[in-house]
Amino acid sequence: MLKIGVLLSGCGVYDGAEIQEAVLSLLAIDQMGAEAVCIGIDATQHHVVNHLNGQEMPESRNMLIEAARIARGNIKTISEIVPADIDALVIPGGFGSAKNFTTWAFDGPIGSIRSDVKLLLVNLVNIGKPIVALCVSPIVLAKAFEGSSIQASMTIGSKHAASPYEISGFESGLLQTGVQTTDCALGAVHVDAENKIITAPCYMMDARISEIHANIQAAFTALKKMLDAE
Repeated sequence: MLKIGVLLSGCGVYDGAEIQEAVLSLLAIDQMGAEAVCIGIDATQHHVVNHLNGQEMPESRNMLIEAARIARGNIKTISEIVPADIDALVIPGGFGSAKNFTTWAFDGPIGSIRSDVKLLLVNLVNIGKPIVALCVSPIVLAKAFEGSSIQASMTIGSKHAASPYEISGFESGLLQTGVQTTDCALGAVHVDAENKIITAPCYMMDARISEIHANIQAAFTALKKMLDAE
């Protein structure tokens, strides 16, 4: 049975993993007859956000413990995972990608990335294992590959449709790290066949959950085609 890793930055769109994208990814993995391997990081997340009002809360939470909520407790730490353990990796969106995995939310494209996340992503690409990055998570790949021989192309969404974010700004940041960008509307996916990277806009665009479901299904259709060709 194929094993698909799901890298979770916490639990909640504003300070961790986007829950709907994560759950719909887990559903897609099950529907393709594969086994999901949830992966978290045993470290304190950057901060905790009240999802009712968007304000920072005066407390501390652990990324692994928070991500275990989504995984129903069945989760491994990133230190336990080597590329040979999984056949592909999915990174849902959420601000955790820009706050916990990287510092992009605060420092932009000149920010840093966690060394354990970078190591896993670079090693996966180097041995030809596919990666699916949803929503804002292409920034994590961009920081992981920056300065390396990996010349990736990705999408972060479309400048020509409604979005709660400045897509052009994200595209400029990705270009600064060495990534080539493609404008993709909600529902479309971009496939970098050479590096086996699949990216989909998801909640980078204004969307209903049914549209997010369809976009993730499209990403997993591309992933299945990629895995079947191996």
